[in-house]
Amino acid sequence: MHRNRKAVPGVARARTATIALLAAATALAGCEGGSSHGPGVSATGPGGCPAVQAGARTAVTRAERTDVPWNGPTSGPAAVSGRTIVYVAQTMTNPGVAGAAQGVREAARVIGWKVRVIDGEGTPAGIQAALGEAVDLRPSGIVIGGFDPGSTAQQVARADAARIPVIGWHAVASPGPSARPRLFTNVTTSVEDVAAISAQWVVSRSRGHAGVVLFTDASIPFARHKSDLIRKGLAACPGVRLLAYENIPIPDAGSRTPREVSSLLSRFGTSWTYSVAINDLYFADAAPAFRAAGKQGSGPPFNIGAGDGDPSAFQRIDGRQYQAATVPEPLSLQGWQIVDEFNRAFSGRTASGYVAPVHISTAANSEGATTWDPSGYREAYRRIWGK
Repeated sequence: MHRNRKAVPGVARARTATIALLAAATALAGCEGGSSHGPGVSATGPGGCPAVQAGARTAVTRAERTDVPWNGPTSGPAAVSGRTIVYVAQTMTNPGVAGAAQGVREAARVIGWKVRVIDGEGTPAGIQAALGEAVDLRPSGIVIGGFDPGSTAQQVARADAARIPVIGWHAVASPGPSARPRLFTNVTTSVEDVAAISAQWVVSRSRGHAGVVLFTDASIPFARHKSDLIRKGLAACPGVRLLAYENIPIPDAGSRTPREVSSLLSRFGTSWTYSVAINDLYFADAAPAFRAAGKQGSGPPFNIGAGDGDPSAFQRIDGRQYQAATVPEPLSLQGWQIVDEFNRAFSGRTASGYVAPVHISTAANSEGATTWDPSGYREAYRRIWGK
């Protein structure tokens, strides 16, 4: 999936940070079409993993810091005027997609551009129609917001033929420019880092003894890749067992997640002590089933979302309501970055190569915030644009 991507400064460093964890991983059985669990799995398992735990604790402590200085671009082209951007959303019911769109709108107001959002409504036909409409509008640039460009190859080819720059948000597996599909750049945190820190949080918090359920949407290549990496990261600790791998498409999460959670609780009982989901919204949909089963909101199971860090996730975390942590995307920052990357494209420059570092938000460090909004980027981009 997502072949032939060009090398991007900073991405190799992000991958190196996870290689020690992933190299220790062993394969776990799983069925991509639905839930899976192996015979004889247990919540504890032999001996924990002291060395892996120590590395996990260090990584988690670093990721929980909130005093992170701006490490993104500080130079670039001045603002180009009179441009129009169309943001094509996989579905605006996906909080991450919607949050990034809001960041694009905010930055566009500052730089002086117009933005239109077209909602694909979460279906292949809807997304294809939305991107086709975007190309027909002949905007200055198009954002692929949270869906696989491979599912809209014809429309992407039309945009390329019309010389309309296309920028992805969570569109392919890695950050940076892409040759196939052709994207000026793809804006996201490093999926390797997000997956690694999610698994490390489980290993660290559980002290190497956990029974885990992993929720994903295998229909989205980016999400499937992330969950595969999480699965490998969990396998680095022999005392952590994957009880089930739940493949629930995001558009179906509201109807399917409560049923699946009820079934999992019946099947695994107290052996289920941790959960990881590729998107926080699974825990919003799981909460009624946990509540109906008499589970305490503060856990177990202790639940971490490996993206996207929407406001409702922060509210669940702060209220200790069936979610303990999230690895949030800095959604507003990424919206600003998308606008800056378009400005570079319009100015004949290359992409910035910036990749935001991973962060973990918990009730202990969020200080009542409802998003992960690191400091410094607005001022930096304004200076670059001359605004």
